[in-house]
Amino acid sequence: MIAEADGTAAAADASDPDVDLVAAPGDLERALSDRQALIQLCLYALDRARSSGVVERLEHGLASIGVTALRAEGERFDPARHEAGGAVPTDDPELEGVVAETEVVGFADQDRLLRAPIVTVYAKRAQ
Repeated sequence: MIAEADGTAAAADASDPDVDLVAAPGDLERALSDRQALIQLCLYALDRARSSGVVERLEHGLASIGVTALRAEGERFDPARHEAGGAVPTDDPELEGVVAETEVVGFADQDRLLRAPIVTVYAKRAQ
């Protein structure tokens, strides 16, 4: 009661501390820019990580914010979505043009391609 008498008690109409404040102009743009910078930093770290556990943790963290790893094994090669890094000869006409292996993992942020996977593609064996 003393706290109420001297004005230190919380007012009934005080704002809820769990409610977000109104963003200042430019906050959204700054947050999006910061997000992109952090994503690029994570991709840089992924490319240099020597531990599979670190790679897994970074990929999991990125996936939690909508950035997915792209591994293309078994997909039909598409130059709009893949970068050819090499070829593997095959005698099987069904495999020709199919991705044999992902050399460097690609990434997409939602539907936006950040980096195409670099892949090895099955190609018809030279006769």
